[in-house]
Amino acid sequence: MAIGILGVIVFFFIILASGLKVLREYERGVIFRLGNCLKDLRGPGLTYVIPFIDRMIKVDLRIFTYDVPEQDVITRDNVSIKVNAVVYFQVVAARKSILEVENYMYATSQLAQTTLRSVCGQQELDHLLMERDKVNAKIQSILDQNTDPWGVKVTLVEVKQIDLPQEMKRAMARQAVAERERRSKIINALGEYEAAEKMAEAAKIMSENPVSVQLRYLNTLTEIASENNSTTVFPFPLEMLSVFGNMKKSGS
Repeated sequence: MAIGILGVIVFFFIILASGLKVLREYERGVIFRLGNCLKDLRGPGLTYVIPFIDRMIKVDLRIFTYDVPEQDVITRDNVSIKVNAVVYFQVVAARKSILEVENYMYATSQLAQTTLRSVCGQQELDHLLMERDKVNAKIQSILDQNTDPWGVKVTLVEVKQIDLPQEMKRAMARQAVAERERRSKIINALGEYEAAEKMAEAAKIMSENPVSVQLRYLNTLTEIASENNSTTVFPFPLEMLSVFGNMKKSGS
């Protein structure tokens, strides 16, 4: 008889002890009492739930990383590409994450896939490649707005990779080469234009001051004399012919 009573006492003690729960620092407990959700959360640390009456669901408050699978997207300018991304999110309202959605992780992952396809499909390819930060911010804003009723906060979205068709890659390579050639021709043309302007200015100064022509002539002779040439050709300015013509007229 005593053994039976002792067994009953041990049985009840085990049942009562089963109500002790330990929640880690990053966990919170949502308590359902006879089907009704209590407003107060449990944890972290040691807590107690009434066996057979209370049911506790643990919610992880850490940031989750979800790798969005590669999605087939047709951009606004009708280019078929493959895009993948990574989404960082966390639960900020544990009670909502249990009551408002069946599985917040699955719901967030599905929403991330559809939002990635939708946002990338609204962009042109050049904008998608050059303005990736803006695309990330737009995807994050849409996700955060839609997951807010679930008690989920989307903290960051990053488009990881954009795969282009081989034909598009070759076309972009040709475009890049053509762009470099265009810039090179523009630079050469600007150089020739500036050189022509300077030469025109120099010619104007020399025409206004004949002495500068003689100085330039002497400078040219000096440069020729410094070369080791077997034959030296001396340029004869036309101005000196006019001087000889004037001397002949005065002599006659």
